Amino acid sequence: MGKIGFIGLGIMGKPMSKNLIKAGYQLVVYDIVKEAVAEVVAAGAEPAGSPREVAARCDKFITMLPNSPHVKEVVLGDNGIIEGAQQGSILIDMSSIDPMVTREIAAKLKEKGIRMLDAPVSGGEPKAIDGTLSIMVGGRQEDFDECYDILKAMGASVVRVGDIGAGNVTKLANQIIVALNIAAMSEALVLATKAGVEPELVYQAIRGGLAGSAVLDAKAPLVMARKFNPGFRINLHIKDLANALAAGHEVGVPLPLTATVMEILQALKVDGLGDADHGAIIRFYEKLAQVECQASSTTRPSR
Repeated sequence: MGKIGFIGLGIMGKPMSKNLIKAGYQLVVYDIVKEAVAEVVAAGAEPAGSPREVAARCDKFITMLPNSPHVKEVVLGDNGIIEGAQQGSILIDMSSIDPMVTREIAAKLKEKGIRMLDAPVSGGEPKAIDGTLSIMVGGRQEDFDECYDILKAMGASVVRVGDIGAGNVTKLANQIIVALNIAAMSEALVLATKAGVEPELVYQAIRGGLAGSAVLDAKAPLVMARKFNPGFRINLHIKDLANALAAGHEVGVPLPLTATVMEILQALKVDGLGDADHGAIIRFYEKLAQVECQASSTTRPSR
């Protein structure tokens, strides 16, 4: 079993890298935040001084970075992966970026004989910690098969959805659905509250029917408990929807509902909520309606 490189030890990358170590993989890690590197090294990884060094020491390397420019810099920039990687090695980019940029990077790597998968994830920090992420993968079937066990060490679901770039297209579709679900939930609970009906009881009444969803079950209890500490920050959802809109424009697909929720997120960012959880979308509607959706301490669903 060769060593695996891991570049990007943030909120998601740190627990993902630790799960690889727990699964028995030897890791070589790099991040510009030295404290993050030290923490993962303490868990059993080896440090490296640059992305180039990571690539030179491994035949497979994972990137988990904030956005398209960061991935381009780490892969193609000075001291980047492309300068150190051996022919036949594989980059697994698990960042959520513009799929057009994914294809551009893959084409540059292919010229050097370096293979690539795009494998963005869904599930946020909690699922990164417990190793149950949903991982959507784009790339050649044989490359996917070769890396499947590595990905399975970090996720409960690992699905190849097509050729290179398809992983990030799928992630953008996921992020559109999540954002619109939270916005729909927010409109509904604010309406119920302003109309004098307990939002907790509305939630309990509808969650088992067609309006029920994983998003509703994850976010409704948190917003009614007024818990907006980030599982997934508004700033990151802005990034994802910006990539979705860019991809839509590139291929000729209007995204009117995505654009509307994007402006809601922008308004919340202006209000200083960029680092709040995306469940704080409800606060946009609460501000318009001058009401707060809070579960009553005495609210109990009827049996």
